[in-house]
Order: sequence, then C-alpha cells, then structure tokens
Amino acid sequence: MSRLKILLLVAVATALQLRAATADESWPHGAMAAVANPYATDAAIAMLERGGHAVDAAIAAHAVLGLVEPQSSGLGGGGFMLVYDRAPDRIVFHDGRETAPAGARVDMFMRDGEVMGFLDAWQSGLAVGVPGVVAMYRQAHDRHGKLPWADLFQPAIRLAEAGFEVSPRLAGLLERMKQYTRLDENPETAAYFYPDGEALQAGDRRANPEYAKTLKALADEGIHAFYGGHVAAEIVAAVAREPDPGTLSLGDIAAYRPVERDAVCGPWRSLRICSATPPSSGAMEILVASLYDALLPEDADREERIASFVDAQRLAYADRDHYFGDPDAMTLSLRHLLDPRYIEARAGDRAAPDAEAVHGDPDAVLLGLPRAARHGADTTQEIAGTTHLSIVDGEGNAVSFTATVEAPFGSARWAAGFLLNNEMTDFAREVPDSGPHPANAVGPGKRPRSSMSPTLVFDDASGELAMVTGSPGGNSIPAYVAKSLLGVFDWGLSVDEAVAFPNIIARGRSVRVEVGTDAGDTLADALAERGYPVQEREGENSGLHVIRVTAQGLVGAADPRREGTVRSVAP
Repeated sequence: MSRLKILLLVAVATALQLRAATADESWPHGAMAAVANPYATDAAIAMLERGGHAVDAAIAAHAVLGLVEPQSSGLGGGGFMLVYDRAPDRIVFHDGRETAPAGARVDMFMRDGEVMGFLDAWQSGLAVGVPGVVAMYRQAHDRHGKLPWADLFQPAIRLAEAGFEVSPRLAGLLERMKQYTRLDENPETAAYFYPDGEALQAGDRRANPEYAKTLKALADEGIHAFYGGHVAAEIVAAVAREPDPGTLSLGDIAAYRPVERDAVCGPWRSLRICSATPPSSGAMEILVASLYDALLPEDADREERIASFVDAQRLAYADRDHYFGDPDAMTLSLRHLLDPRYIEARAGDRAAPDAEAVHGDPDAVLLGLPRAARHGADTTQEIAGTTHLSIVDGEGNAVSFTATVEAPFGSARWAAGFLLNNEMTDFAREVPDSGPHPANAVGPGKRPRSSMSPTLVFDDASGELAMVTGSPGGNSIPAYVAKSLLGVFDWGLSVDEAVAFPNIIARGRSVRVEVGTDAGDTLADALAERGYPVQEREGENSGLHVIRVTAQGLVGAADPRREGTVRSVAP
C-alpha cells in the first residue's frame, strides 16, 4: 500500500473518530419550554425551533408574559435569570433585581413612629423601584443569545397589536383585586382592565397598542429606548402621582445596571444543586436539602421525611430571614452558611414542633467570631406574586428564570403599556428607633431581598444537567422549589407528581399545609399529631415549572394550580 493511501486512511479514520466523539458530546434530547401561559410557551418554542439559545426563548416568552400575565411580571419589574451553557460547562447568574431610588430612606415607610399599612405602601409611588428586567434581557442576550435581538420581541408585538384572549386567572384576579388595589381607580389601568367600568372577562380579546409601541422601540433602538426618552419619562410621572408619591427620577432610571454574578452551588448526595446568590434566596435550596439529610433518621418512613422537610425549612428560613439582603450590605459568607460543619451544628438546633426556630451563627461555629448581633430582627413582608419559566434548548443549554412585579399587578401604576413594580415593599419596612437595622433595610441604590430561587440540578459525577426548576409564590418560593427537588430525588415521585404534591411551608412558628385533597388532608393530620401548629390552607398558589433530564429524554411539568403549559421540540 502506498504511503499516500495510508495517510488517506489515517485521515478518514481520524475524521470518523472526531465525528463519533462529537456525536457522543452532542445533546440528544431536543428542546423544551415550561412556561406560565400558552401564548408565552408558544413564543419560546418559536425561538427554539429556529435554533435559538435558551436565553432567546426566555426573553421572547417573558415579553409575552408581560402582556398576557401582567399580574405577575413584566417590563416594569425585575427578575433573576440563571443560565447554563453546556459547551463551556458554565453557569451565569444575571441579576435584574430592581434598585431603590437615590432618594430612598431607611424609614421611608414609617409615619410618626408607625409603619405604613401594607396596602397603602403597596399602592404608593414609594413602592416603585427602578425596573431591571429589560436591562437584564440585554445583558443575557449579549452573553448568550444567538438570534437577532429584534426578533425576540416579534411574538409579543404581534399579540399586543392583534389582541390576546384573556385567561380565567387574569379575569378572576381583576375581580378580586379591585377591593385591595387602585387598579380600577387609576385612569390608565381602569381604562385597560375595566372597560366601561367592568372587569375584563375570560375569553375577552384585549389588544395593547401602547405595549406594542414600547416593544417596537426596544427592538429597533435597544434598551436606551426604555431607560431614557418617553418611556422613562412616563415611569417617573406615574411614580410622582398621589397618593404617597415616590422619589424615583430620570437619573435613577438611566443609572440602572444589571449585575452578572456567580451562581451558588453545593453538593447533595450524587447531585450538585446550583441557584442564584443574594439578593436571591437560592442558597436556601442547598441549605434545605443539606439540613434535610442531617435531620433524617435512618430508615425514615414518609411521615418522618415530611417532618424532616418541615424542620429543615424552619432552620433555613430563620437563617435566610436574618442574614440575606442586598449582597453589598451582607456580612455573612454563603460559603460559611453551607459549610458541612455548620450544617451539622445547625441540625442540632432543631426546635420542638410547637416552638419557633431562631437563626444560627455560622461564623461563631466556624471561626469563633459571633456576628449574628450585627443585624436587627427581620420585618419583611413579601406578597405572593411572580412568574417562572424553565427552558432547555436543542444544544442542552438551560435557563431557569423567575420574574416579578412583586404583588399582584405591582403598584397598579401604569407607564407606556405596562405596570410598574412595588418592589420597595420587599425591603423591611419597619425599622427600630435604635439598635442595628435588619439586613434587608431600605437604602439608596440597594436591591431588596427576594425569595425568587431559580435552580439548576446536575449529576455530580457526569456533570450533566438533571433538572431545571423554579416557582413564583412570594415567601413560599424556597419551600415550593425545595419540594420539587426532594419530591423527585428522594420521595420517588415523577415530575408531575412532585409538582402536584401538596405544598408545605414552614417559616416561623406555624406550618402551612395545602389541604383540599386526600394527600394534603393526610399530611396536615399527621403533622398536627406530631405537635406542629398546622395552618390548613387552600390555594397555596405555587407555579412550579420543571424540566427533568432522563435517559429517555426531557420530561416537563407545569403546575396544575396555574395556567402554564409544556411544549417540546424533537431532536
């Protein structure tokens, strides 16, 4: 055989080996989107079918959610996007949390030594922070996106111009919330949501040309069309209106910057749990799972597992409430909070069922340097709003994205076709006259603590993606997300079963249990028999959207408590 033929054969063999190696490393599972509204799921799938990155699909879906699910999130709010890029094996946390105006004061929600009532604070101009989600869109797209920026907004623009069908959930909330909010009193929102004085009904068709105009400006001009010009002017004007006007200025809006942060990751059994760092509460997912194992007796039955889940939550919430806030103002190292030595010591703080867990002190355990007294007691109230979406694209990249305007319909203040957030009420509104302030106290430029916990799970041995999860739900979010993790990876439930499993939230002394089903009623009775002060609740309105990666392919679930859907794209 000639030397040339030998070289050709070697070249062909090498090419075949490289192709085989590439095939082995390729993503065989196709793509999937689990999103809170069918219109938004369709927008995500449209981007995925074009070969878009998961970030492209997430932005397109969220732009639609701002139109069809305005009670939960939108351009006037913020969000946390956790992104996994499979090829470089890299996780990036994009922090689009709202910031406090420069004129914010630690006591701005106090009146004559008394804290403002929540309803008054919620509907005030004081409650509006600088919206962050649009700037986060740009940052995430610049880092990860594949499709043209302008293309991402086309599904929402078309829907805003042609009109969308009002969903039962939106219609029901409009009827219920008018007794609590100014939504039916503020001229713009009254005209949009209550035409002729009546709330929109399920099945009504609603166009939003103002929203379409704003999105077109974003698509054509970039985010400067939002953080300057007429959109910014409309935001400032809405915030300045009575009652209780706020100080948010054009300068505050122009100065906003999203932040790219590292994710927080920790080992749990054969897995690695990764979530968002503060101001998110994502570290609680690692803490709850780790404490759960530390509390779990050998050969535990189902009731013992639920009790361990309850007490892991109580300990983790107590630490979160005391220490978490704007990351630049925090004194606690997450590394210390998640250190196995602290976990072991913290499990020893398990309180009696009828007692309330108190915060621990990681630095005292690990360094012999007590720090807990640096913060005052937490007084934060966080209302259950928000949305979540989970996406995996055709290359195995993933997004876990939780977004919010805080309470339902935000502050009920309207600008350029969308609602403004009431995120400043996510700070601790009550501050002591003397002594240390809470870690989550208001301050100029600060980002309020959030319960949003977008989470990714990986197989620790192979490094491959195992799950994408997250949920809306205010202070209950960490509990909802932890339930999805334990349900799938410890309780032997399918993804659908884990999402539908009754919610259990153990923050403070009481234990809220979702009843109204046989499973929920049984859980409530069992915990009550153990001595826990159970609050039976219906309507624990989680909105879990989960994608599980299995050897057979992607398996998705949308929370049956809301209106989400799951769609896939074949490999």
